[in-house]
Amino acid sequence: MKKVFFVLFLVTTTVFCQKKVNNYKYVIVPTRFDFLKKEDQYKANSLTKFLFKKYGFTVFLDNEKLPKELGDNRCLALTGTIKDDSGMFTVKSIVQLKDCYNNIVFSSKVGKSKLKDYKKGYHEAIRDAFKSVQALKYKYNSEAIKIVDISKKEVVTPIVKEVKVVDAVKTINIENNVLYAQPINNGFQLVNTKPERVYEILNTSVKDVFVLKNKKGILFKNKDKWIVEYYEDTTKVVKHYSIKF
Repeated sequence: MKKVFFVLFLVTTTVFCQKKVNNYKYVIVPTRFDFLKKEDQYKANSLTKFLFKKYGFTVFLDNEKLPKELGDNRCLALTGTIKDDSGMFTVKSIVQLKDCYNNIVFSSKVGKSKLKDYKKGYHEAIRDAFKSVQALKYKYNSEAIKIVDISKKEVVTPIVKEVKVVDAVKTINIENNVLYAQPINNGFQLVNTKPERVYEILNTSVKDVFVLKNKKGILFKNKDKWIVEYYEDTTKVVKHYSIKF
């Protein structure tokens, strides 16, 4: 009876994750994973991109040119990364998909390898973990996100299924809009020339995308401008800055 329940639990979990993942059109893979010292070390990042593409995803490395809609809004993509859980004698890899707020949308089973060669071991473990991605049978659901006219006072947050009705979208171009980034744990504090702290931002796995600490929003780069987006009650606030890192 316990075995039957466990199988039903796995099937239910897989279907739930599949529906969430299917709502996203793109996957962005970092050029360097946190557990490695160099970009694409052991070709782990290239392999991860290849396997996401093999199983139906539209995927880019974070240093590649992105489609305009994705460049304008990174929340249209999931970040595809590898979590390393290796022990002394076994390489263990977990495939994770995270949204632009760094929430885990999908996590694979643990892929394992006992090969002593690092490159071969990581490749075998990553391929093993991707069996869970293959089981998702990903297919983009283009109907999941309904695009609506702002003039009708409806705005869709790309990472959820529901259409949210809001008051307005308020775009603010800040005068003398230069901020300076100072390192803190897991990110930066952004200060102005007074100086006073304007924001604290937290790192994500995606290049040029940060989560705003203590606000429901993000900071991302579009061409030469940094854009802050967050909500004040039901109003979406968009602010443009130049930031010196």
